[in-house]
Order: sequence, then C-alpha cells, then structure tokens
Amino acid sequence: MKITGITLWEIPLTSHATYYMAAGKTCDTVLTVVCRLTTDTGLQGWGEVCPIPHYLPAFAKGVAPAVQEMAPLLLGANPVGPEALMDRLNDWLIGHDYAKSMIDTALWDLTAQAAGLPLYALLGGRAVKDMPLYHSITCVEPDEMVRMARDAFDQGMRQFQCKLGADDDWQADVERLTKVRDAVGPGPLVYGDWNCGADKLTATRVGRAVAHLDVMLEQPCRTIEDCAHVRQATGLAMKQDETAHDTASLLKAWQMGCMDAMALKLSKFGGLSKARQARDLCLHLGTKLCVEDTWGSDITTCAVLHLAASTPARAVMNTCDLSGYVGPRLDVGAPVRSNGRIAPPDGVGLGVSPDLDVLGTPVLELA
Repeated sequence: MKITGITLWEIPLTSHATYYMAAGKTCDTVLTVVCRLTTDTGLQGWGEVCPIPHYLPAFAKGVAPAVQEMAPLLLGANPVGPEALMDRLNDWLIGHDYAKSMIDTALWDLTAQAAGLPLYALLGGRAVKDMPLYHSITCVEPDEMVRMARDAFDQGMRQFQCKLGADDDWQADVERLTKVRDAVGPGPLVYGDWNCGADKLTATRVGRAVAHLDVMLEQPCRTIEDCAHVRQATGLAMKQDETAHDTASLLKAWQMGCMDAMALKLSKFGGLSKARQARDLCLHLGTKLCVEDTWGSDITTCAVLHLAASTPARAVMNTCDLSGYVGPRLDVGAPVRSNGRIAPPDGVGLGVSPDLDVLGTPVLELA
C-alpha cells in the first residue's frame, strides 16, 4: 500500500457556549483542520487537529504549510506501521507536533483498516466497554455555572471541570468551586482549571479556601515548579495539562509530586504514537488520565475514544466528547454521550465517515 494523495480542509467550529478562561483566553469559533490520506488500494485515512488560541504553540493556519513540508516523505510511503514513518517525519521536520498529530491519526486509521480491525485493537486491545466523560463549564457567574452543572448532572454526567480566573477575582473562584461542589452533591469529581492563568499566591489562596471540600485543582500556573508549590501549599490533588507534553515533562511533574492526574491530549504529544507511549508511562507511574485533545469535532473525538478504550479502567479518570461542544458535526453518525459515558465507534479503523458537503472545498490537495 502507498499513499497517493493528501487533502486538507479548514472548517470553523463554533462552541455551543463561549468558553471564558483565565488570562483573557476565550474559545468561541475556532478553525479545525481535517486531513484525508488516500492510497493506491482505495483506503482512506482521516485525521483532525484543532489548536485553540493562546493555549499551546500551535496555529491552525500553520498546519497546511507544515503538511506541504512533510509531503515529499508522505507521498509514496507505506502507511502501515505509523511509528516508523512518524520517526522519519520527525527527522525531516523538527517540531510542529500539532500538525503531525493529524497525520499520525490518519496513518493509524489506514493501518487498522488494512488489518481489518478497529483502531483500539492496535493500541492495546479493548480494555473497557465505555468511558466516563467530564463536562467542562465556562468561567461565568457562579450561579450560572451551577445551572450548567445541574443540567449536565441531569444528563448523567458525574465529573465537572470548572474554568476559573476569567474575571481575575479569586474570591469569585472560591464561590464557583464551592457552589458547583454543593450543587452536584457528594461523590462526583469536581476540579477547577486555570489553564496556566494564575500565579502561586492566587491559586494558593483559592486552594486553601476550598481545602475542606472534595475538589481537585488543574494547571494553575505556567510552570511545573509553581504548580508543585501550590500542590504542597494547599494539599489538594492536582491535574497537569499544558505543562505535560512529553515523557520528560511527565517524569518531572511526577517527581515533583504534582501529577495526580494528567490531560493526555493527542495534538500536544504529536499524535497517537507518542500519546500511547505517554499513556503507558502513566500506567507505570500510577497517574490518572484524562484522554482527550485540545479541541475538535468527530474525527478527533473518535481517535481519543479508541485510545481511551484501550486503556485499563484503573487509569482512565475520564475522556471528552469534543464534538458534543461544537457545531457543525463532521460525521453525524459518530459516537455521542449517553448517561455520562461514551464508547468508541464500531467497525474497522477509526470508524468515521466525514460528510464531504460539510467539509466543503479543500484548502490543499497534493498527489
């Protein structure tokens, strides 16, 4: 089998509710990039990447130029066995992991289709029937966040991420966590996420004010060292996100005692190949995993679900139905949440069939 064509589309995804985060970050309408790799056998592999603004060193408009740089190695190459080809791409083009993650997903899709197996079978086998989801709540007025939490609770959700810091008011953040914790009752997981937008003092004040509650903190500060300081000062469990992006950063956060949980995001690590390596390291370290990606629609969501479904239940804290937060849907037949849980698609490969009418006119076609 050989890759004979590369096609890219750019599609604006609009959030059902604008996401307000710390340090002035917002997520409303964001560009996602979809990739299709065609082969001489007729098989097609799909990938997607959706960098959100001000989150990681990634830029949606940088994806197509990066793919053009990688095209000489991709066209004519055998896609089966993604790691070998990705190693060559990493030597050819240093960095740009977000663009590579989309290619890597498409390669895994093709490999699984060639094997006649669902993708999770190649990532470790089906470990769980389905996975718990978390519901992300935008940082708005505390009472409105409570309403959103109760609505999600009524739909079966039992894990809640509360965005913090959008109004630079630490006491309001205390109120947000306190009220959401009370609204969903004992048992469900509640955690507050600053997306690197807090300093040590602010995060510590919030953490100490809610230390009597059953809550967790997520990525308060920009560095692992500062997060470790907050973890020690508050005694609250902590989830790493932005600072956990390769095996070295995972080991550092674990050694510093501030990685009780970790956001395993495909585009942050460079795709399924490296994300699987990080997953297996976290299994060894005993770190709980949120298996997800930065943003995206059905293609990214399906890739995430295959990785999560091949992860032992003891390590899966939650996953995310990214496509449930945005429109338009790229594949209306892709999985959706049900009673707070979700399962990977049936069939071989990634299991997606994007609607070409929704994708529209390609921005890049190479052959």
